[in-house]
Amino acid sequence: MTVTTFRHAHPFPHWLPVNALRPAMSAPWWQWVASTDSLTARLTAAAGSKPFRVRLLRQMIGLPLRDEAQALGIEPRRNAWIREVALCVDDTPWVVARSVAPLTQLLGKGLEGLGERSLGSWLFRQPDLVRGPLYATRHWPSFAYHLCTPADTGVWGRRSVFQHSGLSLLVQECFLSTMADELSLPSR
Repeated sequence: MTVTTFRHAHPFPHWLPVNALRPAMSAPWWQWVASTDSLTARLTAAAGSKPFRVRLLRQMIGLPLRDEAQALGIEPRRNAWIREVALCVDDTPWVVARSVAPLTQLLGKGLEGLGERSLGSWLFRQPDLVRGPLYATRHWPSFAYHLCTPADTGVWGRRSVFQHSGLSLLVQECFLSTMADELSLPSR
């Protein structure tokens, strides 16, 4: 697949319930995209003896994309906490991720100080954590467009909203072809 296939940034990507895309997804990809456990734990296990790390690309207060605000149920012109990372194995990005949370709900949660620690390692320790439905896309999500180099391509994207003690947190992940190549996963 060429880079240009995925380089078209869709301002409102076609996020569908993950089950709706099941017929288009191979069994190996289904295990990654539809999993509801910690992606950090899955990537660490898949890495084997290779080191896993989170590379913080950007953390800021800014305006969410319109589809992100809609997913969180907030006004599009309301500031949010935004964190963008690359999940790397042996310093090679396998996944790029973007997390968005309303500023008004963020106080006291400690997310601002995560740095290069995994958000998943924090999330999955919360006893009252509730994960909303998973959505997936075959399109290159607009958030991923500026996070990758021209050599990167995306295979699948997924997202869901997590709820914890009054916090709504949208977590979006785009699986890259570098991961597919390393794990010998099919193109779809």
